Amino acid sequence: MAQQTFTLYQRISRLPRGKEIFSLLYAKKAPYFATVRPKVREVRANHAELSIANRKAVHNHIGTLHAIAVCNGLEAAMGLLAEATCPADQRWLPRGLQVSYLAKSTTDLLCVAETDPEQWAGAAPYDVDIRVKAVRTDGVVVVEGVIPVYVTEKPQKTAKA
Repeated sequence: MAQQTFTLYQRISRLPRGKEIFSLLYAKKAPYFATVRPKVREVRANHAELSIANRKAVHNHIGTLHAIAVCNGLEAAMGLLAEATCPADQRWLPRGLQVSYLAKSTTDLLCVAETDPEQWAGAAPYDVDIRVKAVRTDGVVVVEGVIPVYVTEKPQKTAKA
């Protein structure tokens, strides 16, 4: 599926309200992402961005965006980057989530995932550390970290006898 999501994004995002439509489809494909209602802004090789709204349904006990909701947005951005960047003959799987909570998430957030092209140039299997950050509307980074991804060759399909 690695290239299918990115191809769908490229096709749909050109349409009127295309990014909005793609965002809904993406959240439907991975239903847990729907809890933060990601709004996909940009997807390309080595870069993805989406926004999540500061709304009561994802607040914590102090009225800010819950840390795990923020991580959900970051993982959604990471997945889009991986889909757009992973070579077609390879597949990826997240190995964890390493983040630091730096400030309160008091506004809508921009979730960004980034890598460098050379990180994806190895012979599989290899690891890629995808850098992630969540930024408030005033420019303050509230969460940053790394999502390590394990990249392997896609299994060969065998013909049925």
